[in-house]
Amino acid sequence: MQVTKNKLPKGQAELQIELSSEEVGDYFKKTIQKISQETRVDGFRPGKVSEEVIRKKLGEDGIMAQAAELMIQDTLYQALEQEDLIMVASPKISVIKQALNNPFIYKATISLLPKVKLGDYQNIKLKKKPVKVEDERVKKAVEDLRKFRRKEVLVNREVRKGDKVEVNVDIYQNKIPIEGGMAKNQPIEIGVGHFIPGFEDKLVGMKKGEEKEFGILFPEDYSNKLLAGKKTFFRVKMKSIQKMELPEINDEFAHTLGKFENLNSLKESLSQGIKKEKELEESQRTRNEILEQIAQNSECELPESLVELEKNHLLDDLKQRVSQGLQISFEEYLIQIKKSEEEIKNSFLESAQRRVKNFLVLREVGKAENIVVSEEEIKEETNKILKKYSDLEDTEKKIDLDRLKDYTESVIYNEKVFERLENFSK
Repeated sequence: MQVTKNKLPKGQAELQIELSSEEVGDYFKKTIQKISQETRVDGFRPGKVSEEVIRKKLGEDGIMAQAAELMIQDTLYQALEQEDLIMVASPKISVIKQALNNPFIYKATISLLPKVKLGDYQNIKLKKKPVKVEDERVKKAVEDLRKFRRKEVLVNREVRKGDKVEVNVDIYQNKIPIEGGMAKNQPIEIGVGHFIPGFEDKLVGMKKGEEKEFGILFPEDYSNKLLAGKKTFFRVKMKSIQKMELPEINDEFAHTLGKFENLNSLKESLSQGIKKEKELEESQRTRNEILEQIAQNSECELPESLVELEKNHLLDDLKQRVSQGLQISFEEYLIQIKKSEEEIKNSFLESAQRRVKNFLVLREVGKAENIVVSEEEIKEETNKILKKYSDLEDTEKKIDLDRLKDYTESVIYNEKVFERLENFSK
């Protein structure tokens, strides 16, 4: 195998890889054996299909096409190792010459993991914020638990603030129903403010079975641009009314939530949990700050393919948040904000570049500090993840274990690098 390397701009390289006619002949035979194992032909046992039958079935060109795939699959990573290159993203392959009894030549255009010129990472100036748990935060946590333990009791009276109701709603503009503006048995908690301002107040005083029509002017900055700044009319029918019965906050309440001696022990447990959460947030903040400081003083050429990949990740993340948070399709979201998907994706350029650079810097620090992850560490952490599933055998069939191990190694590696950097910042 002969490899010719040509460096390209924007962190790319072109490899021309040539296999001799003898090597091509070996791969041709290997491909026939592979096809024989996988092909089912009447009258032949698996693996016993003759070369003559395969040649008649696929032809020389058909066999060579599969041999070419096998040659590229086997030799590309050998070429990368030979040239001491690390590839990121998928390569672009173009076959130049492909024929039996001739050399096989192809080109691979690849994006390279760039070299990073690290700035000073051992003298980071960092100001950590003290972690404090306010009494109000604990009080709110107790109140949230109290609401979680509430009882919902059907009542036959007018709606009051704090009640939970179910209503049928129709929405109109200019006496024309709005598409998708009808809801049946819609649950609403009066006074929580999850609906358009003023809507819940209009329901106060209604009784079961009562119908009511009213108009509300939507805010100019409302997320749905079809409704923003316009007066919209609602026709509401009250289906049911439930009052919320909240338990008293005392020692007995604490007992219902677990093995707590009294209310104070519950509050202490909540305080410790909140403290751990805030410590985790502060740790994440300081790690981001450490990485940003190092990245600002470091130099590297960002591969366009990695930046593009990160832009796609950010776009996918936005799509998920739109679906779960706004509960509308991404197409509807684009109509509302009057932007195309490409415009949104391009707006992520700066964030994507920053994230890619941080990733490359973190990796380079790990190399400089000789950070390694042992097979034993990967195995131990992978087993911890797998043990969380009840049916281990079934889980191992469904999960790509190689990908899980790669992910686990990455997580452990990053954690070790950050721990080293945190020691420097102290």
